[in-house]
Amino acid sequence: MSSGNRGGGRGGGNYGPRGGSGSFRGDRGGRGGRGGGGRGGYGGPTGSGQQTIQVFPNSQGQNPQVTKVEDALHPATKHKLDLGSLKLTEGFPGRPGYGTRGTKVELTANYVELLPPSNMTLHRYDIQISPVAAAKGGAKGKGKGKGKAQAEGSAASTTGRYITVFDFFRITYNRVLQDPQLPLVNCGNRDNPMYLPAEVCLVLPGQTSKSKLDSAQAQHMIRHAVRKPWENAAAIVREGVQTVGLDENANVLLRSFGLKITPGLIKVPGRILFGPKVIYKNNKAAGLRFGSWNMSDIKFNIGASLAKWSYLMVSIPGIRDSFDQQSLRAVMDEFHAALQKIGVNAAQPFPGQRLQLQHPDDPALDSALQRAAGALDLLFIILPGANIPLYKRIKTIADKNYGIHTICSVGSKLAKDRGRDQYMANVALKFNLKLGGINQMVENKNLGIIDQNKTMIVGIDVTHPSPGSSSNAPSVSAMVASIDKFLGQWPATLRIQRARQESVDDLTEMLKSRLGLWKTKGKHAALPENILIYRDGVSEGQYDMVLSQEFPQLRRACEQMYPAADTKKGLPRFTIIVCGKRHKTRFYPITEQDCDRSGNTKPGTVVDRGVTEARNWDFFLQAHAALQGTARPCHYYIVHDEIFRQIYAKSIPLPFQSIADIVEDLTHNMCYLFGRATKAVSLCPPAYYADLACERARCYLASLFDTPSPSTVPSVTGTSAAGGTGQPTADDVQIHQKLKDTMFYI
Repeated sequence: MSSGNRGGGRGGGNYGPRGGSGSFRGDRGGRGGRGGGGRGGYGGPTGSGQQTIQVFPNSQGQNPQVTKVEDALHPATKHKLDLGSLKLTEGFPGRPGYGTRGTKVELTANYVELLPPSNMTLHRYDIQISPVAAAKGGAKGKGKGKGKAQAEGSAASTTGRYITVFDFFRITYNRVLQDPQLPLVNCGNRDNPMYLPAEVCLVLPGQTSKSKLDSAQAQHMIRHAVRKPWENAAAIVREGVQTVGLDENANVLLRSFGLKITPGLIKVPGRILFGPKVIYKNNKAAGLRFGSWNMSDIKFNIGASLAKWSYLMVSIPGIRDSFDQQSLRAVMDEFHAALQKIGVNAAQPFPGQRLQLQHPDDPALDSALQRAAGALDLLFIILPGANIPLYKRIKTIADKNYGIHTICSVGSKLAKDRGRDQYMANVALKFNLKLGGINQMVENKNLGIIDQNKTMIVGIDVTHPSPGSSSNAPSVSAMVASIDKFLGQWPATLRIQRARQESVDDLTEMLKSRLGLWKTKGKHAALPENILIYRDGVSEGQYDMVLSQEFPQLRRACEQMYPAADTKKGLPRFTIIVCGKRHKTRFYPITEQDCDRSGNTKPGTVVDRGVTEARNWDFFLQAHAALQGTARPCHYYIVHDEIFRQIYAKSIPLPFQSIADIVEDLTHNMCYLFGRATKAVSLCPPAYYADLACERARCYLASLFDTPSPSTVPSVTGTSAAGGTGQPTADDVQIHQKLKDTMFYI
């Protein structure tokens, strides 16, 4: 790693051998007349400041060999991977922006799935027919139809009277529809519908697919798209620059504006932070290696107790069971021993059962879970395969209806002899968290102000309906919060709100519930003096929204909960940090000694100069080690800070040289406290846990959120129903009283 400072002051020597400063290659960049320098004041969203005037070449108009798909330009002649019903193509999204080193052009490489030209038919596009509409029969319209095409009836004229679409096409075009049971496609709108039979419609090629890939397509796509980091960087420089028209020799528009894009990737200074000391029971330290560790000869810090539990093996016709009764009992005895070895105080499980289901909606599942809830604290369920609908139904029934903890495992994974001890240890992580235990901690000195037990950490996220979801599908918000300084337990609360609304509606009541748990579960006499919030799911253009719409709700909660004396003293202090993973910035090490095993920058890499916001406070942190491909750092943007500026206004403790160092180090150290893993994670755990809670809510609302699994072609956007009926209510995400204050979502 080459030497150098970040600019604006310090090097990184105080961080030791792995904490020195260094340089990395980042986004593609060009200068725009602005030099480097300081970051300006802390806090304040991007909305204030200079307005960007975009002068960006449109290569599609200049080059017929380039096609534009959404925000990316794609070489038209480049080979496209055939995924059966889809084509995978590589493109280069780009945009201009400001950094502390001047104007830059952000350019990266990604892949997108495209729809091929084809007929729109029911079996290929998974269009659902509502059972209610089908039972009533297809409706008729004046010169237009809806519902089914309707083979019944005949007419001599189509003018001034109602007629089925089937008859309209037969009379007007002398075309007899081959499959009148297919639904119709509304090519107009709700007020002025224009219905066409699906079989006469063609899908235009080159449109992006919004539906989820099936497992085979996803695996094929990953194998094709994954590249070594240096290969990805070379593709951006070699192909991307030419594709988007940034070559001044070939682009007249650039020359006419006097613009020149500096060749190569921007070289930015970065540092590698020390990983914290991860400790388990009896202060035993885990051996960290490349940001991860194993549980060999280690016990949880606080092991939970489990007195009443059992197991259930689910069988479905057509799928072979992974165990017979005898082998299942032997494996469960082994699993019980593994739980005790790792620190869970688990009693011997009650004898398990085999449950035969005909399909995921079989009522027998509800009955089995109801019986278990009356006698057990936890039920371990062995699934016949990765059956997502079955998993979602189990979680919905257990979490909401009966209040019993469930942990699911795929039978084939549990049956493997090789690596089973490690697999069981990983499953045990969930056992301990659900039951209220604490898995790992980090050394007190690594948590700064949190170690004083006066700071509550909060995570907030929002999940939105997918493009193919029902029109009734809502957005769901989640809030998690720590209950003490150990950061081991994060109970969650869920809310539904208007679809695709970015701001969270009910933050006042959500925060009040978390403050209540701080006192009851955390056993605190007083409410926290500091509330540090990690807000996930906010796009760059929504930072103002966090301050103008969400922050006042949080303040209101504290005004209602805190004593007047605390409020007069300005308590609690708030700091709000927005976490972003959906960005285009990537970093590539310059020298081989700066690489990890995958060729990426090493875990702990932080960059806060060069490609960060010139006017505000933000940083990029790659806390994790990427398993494959190019590591994606998390972008942390501090939109409001009262905690760190006030506490460290007079003195900054060593080895830190700025308030920014303190926040970066604290965020990095918390990435080692994600209780479901024995490795540093890419997203700070409060935001990660909130994301998991949102995903669990999607299980409860599966009838509204999920589209049918694609067969040969994903669904096409249209007016066909994609799930459940009726308006969702708060009860749809209401957790049972027995589980609501636990980590039920793990």
